[in-house]
Amino acid sequence: MNSASTTRDLGDLSGPLMVFGGPYSNLQATRALLVSAQQRGLAAHQLICTGDSVAYCADAQATVTLLRQAGVHWIQGNCEESLGNRVEDCGCGFAPDSSCAALSIGWYRHADRVISDDSRSWLRKLPAQLRFTCNGRRIHVVHGAADQINRFVFESTPREDKQQQLDLVQADVLIGGHCGLPFGQTWRTGAWLNAGVIGLPANDGTTDGWYMLLAPEGERLRASWHRLKYDAPAAAQAMRDAGLPTAYRDALLSGLWPNMDILPAAERSRQGQRLQPASLLI
Repeated sequence: MNSASTTRDLGDLSGPLMVFGGPYSNLQATRALLVSAQQRGLAAHQLICTGDSVAYCADAQATVTLLRQAGVHWIQGNCEESLGNRVEDCGCGFAPDSSCAALSIGWYRHADRVISDDSRSWLRKLPAQLRFTCNGRRIHVVHGAADQINRFVFESTPREDKQQQLDLVQADVLIGGHCGLPFGQTWRTGAWLNAGVIGLPANDGTTDGWYMLLAPEGERLRASWHRLKYDAPAAAQAMRDAGLPTAYRDALLSGLWPNMDILPAAERSRQGQRLQPASLLI
């Protein structure tokens, strides 16, 4: 399901662009991201959020308010869709009997309790997807995949599946979110990029979040991934004060996910290994 069936066309963007996903109710990480953008001299129209502003952490309402005030480009993730439409669960696509599904009950109930009616209306009206051109490349932004908001697409997902999604939206580059891990792949007929998320670590044993920069380079685009350092202990304390479950709170400090239910074998094998995605020319 995706109630926001719209694709917003942003026209031609000149870049550089900062792309980020998964603020996850982590107010400290969201503030750090906006400070980093300001330090790079980037304006609001150069920032793109791939969704899931609300999730595991403590400050759902404050995070939504901050992003609204910042004026960034922003699409619905499954969490925005669920909260905006008063759905009873997060719609993350977790298997019903998984640890992820069990843990989601606590943080989703908290977010559902604190989010305002005005914020729900805002989340409900966000576009489902974005499209734009940059340096001659047709770029499409989705949360999970073009045909399903909560589809998990990883680096190890077959290239054929990714190309099918590119063909569906007639794009050269597809930027996705949802899976929580930064990666990029390019091949002769397309590219798939994921900025990673800012609100939780990338399961690599560090407390950092991730964002991505897209910058013109000659006739091409350079995609590069960057660590976001922020006050993780303060975010964890906010979760403790809110009475949220300990699993994701501990993850903020350990850099390791509390479970790997959603991960394919290749991604599971890399737990605790420090990430450094290489930049790509597209």
